[in-house]
Amino acid sequence: MEDEQSFSDICGGRLALQRRYYSPSCREFCISCPRLSLRSLTAVTCTVWLAAYGLFTLCENSIILSAAIFITLLGLLGYLHFVKIDQETLLIIDSLGIQMTSSYASGKESTTFIEMGKVKDVIINEGIYMKVIYYLCILLKDPVEPHGISQVVPVFQSAKPRLDCLIEVYRSCQEVLAHQKATSASP
Repeated sequence: MEDEQSFSDICGGRLALQRRYYSPSCREFCISCPRLSLRSLTAVTCTVWLAAYGLFTLCENSIILSAAIFITLLGLLGYLHFVKIDQETLLIIDSLGIQMTSSYASGKESTTFIEMGKVKDVIINEGIYMKVIYYLCILLKDPVEPHGISQVVPVFQSAKPRLDCLIEVYRSCQEVLAHQKATSASP
């Protein structure tokens, strides 16, 4: 089963949450951010090139124009490849673990996998980011102390969805974790 719902991020931007229910023990959540706006891209490019042209008219040095074009293109490629994340995905499978994938605007993907044996819980935590914000976290078990927490791994770091979206994901993750505990407890 698959459904899609609209939410907003902490700044009021539009986000789309796609939920895929493969089974009671496997669910996937995909948060999509808006694509790069052609309007903002054109505005930044024109501003840089107009500033370079102004310097060119003062200095009469063509290297300034060439450098502005080169820097703008490199900056855009760097932004698309390393900064702009279009989609973040959380896949939770009770017998295997949790996989987090970030898909960049350039097509590059970054994936992190956490084995279910290392997962203590999935929680919603609050933090301060010019105001109080909420974020989904995976608590990892401490290998030395069984009741301790070794690490807190935030989820959906780029999208920064609001609490209503996080609650939807949290509840579903808790259902999968409860299913995992029930199946591991039964003989």
